[in-house]
Amino acid sequence: MSNMDSKLRLIQQSFNSRYSEWVREALDELSDNFTITDPSISGHPLVFASRSLLKMLSYSREEVIGQNGNIFQGPKTNRRTVMEIREAIREERGIQVNLVNYRKDGTPFWMLFHMSPVFGKEDGRVIHFVAVQVPITRRQRGNGGVRLSEEASGLNEIMFGSCRKEVDTNSVLELGRVLSSDSSSNVLDIEETCEASDFEKRRAANVFNSILTVLTHYSESTGRLVCGKRCSVPGVGYISSSLNISLGRIKQSFVLIDPHLPGLPIVYASDAFLKLTGYDRHEILGLNFAVLNGADTNTSSEYQIQEIIQNEQACTVRIVCYRKDKSSFWNSLHLSPVRNASGKIAYFVGVQMEEECKNMDRHGLSPEMRQLSTVGAVKVAVRSLSMAAGSSKS
Repeated sequence: MSNMDSKLRLIQQSFNSRYSEWVREALDELSDNFTITDPSISGHPLVFASRSLLKMLSYSREEVIGQNGNIFQGPKTNRRTVMEIREAIREERGIQVNLVNYRKDGTPFWMLFHMSPVFGKEDGRVIHFVAVQVPITRRQRGNGGVRLSEEASGLNEIMFGSCRKEVDTNSVLELGRVLSSDSSSNVLDIEETCEASDFEKRRAANVFNSILTVLTHYSESTGRLVCGKRCSVPGVGYISSSLNISLGRIKQSFVLIDPHLPGLPIVYASDAFLKLTGYDRHEILGLNFAVLNGADTNTSSEYQIQEIIQNEQACTVRIVCYRKDKSSFWNSLHLSPVRNASGKIAYFVGVQMEEECKNMDRHGLSPEMRQLSTVGAVKVAVRSLSMAAGSSKS
């Protein structure tokens, strides 16, 4: 299975494990512009894009599913605004900002970007982010201002009004111009910042509520309910969306184990781990690593793993593991404690290496070096996020 096929499988699971099979059809019936993303999948990809959005931007669904939302951004997209969106994702909260996005043909346009998280009711985790995109209505002006011709209809008509000149302290933003219709008289400076009206802001909020109603309804049949507000306080094993995204950039097979919870449960599993073992993410989270054990697994290896965690040590264990389909493989498992910014052990990372695949990678790294580099990357991600969380509280 290729990496893309594996990613598409995870995207299917993102919906199938949480909602009934009819959810996509119900979402497709909504006539609004929106996307849904999953922060638990590597790259925080789009897992759904509405028909209306695809039509407005001239993309096919196959072109955008699996891509990050920045596929719609371009050179005139304000980087500061993008950072505000990333900060909202890190803090797992909603945000409304005015943003320049791009159609497939490279045409920029102003729109109101309204993003809100969707939480799992049982554990308070962020399941998805819903991003509603409302093009900012172009308002008619007199006295030589930009006016909208009665003939101008369709995409070019939408949306550049309520604009004001935006001056940066260093320089005027060097932005291009865009045709809002086929007529040269309707050229508008993109350097003019467009502000959404109160009506457009209310509309975006109402659209999100409609989407949430659909998601909530179709989560009831699976028993894995979602809600628009955190319905329960996340437990000790909670992994934030921001940490999920950071860990998702690490391409090796690994899990995070929480040594502070009874049963030493897995609280994070990488995409590569899911591909190696054949499990879905929701099937593995909350279980002990022993879920991979089987008839030929050496009992002494199990005890050795427990002892390593109890003594807060790092070690490599050679152990027979089993995939979901019951096929076995020799696993070179490297375990190491992961400390937060205060120096306390937050997790144990377990990096898997199937022994049949233990050869030099394209960068010339040995299997042992790949495991150690994965451990280092995980430690940096956990420490950085705990430092950021500490500074935001102070």
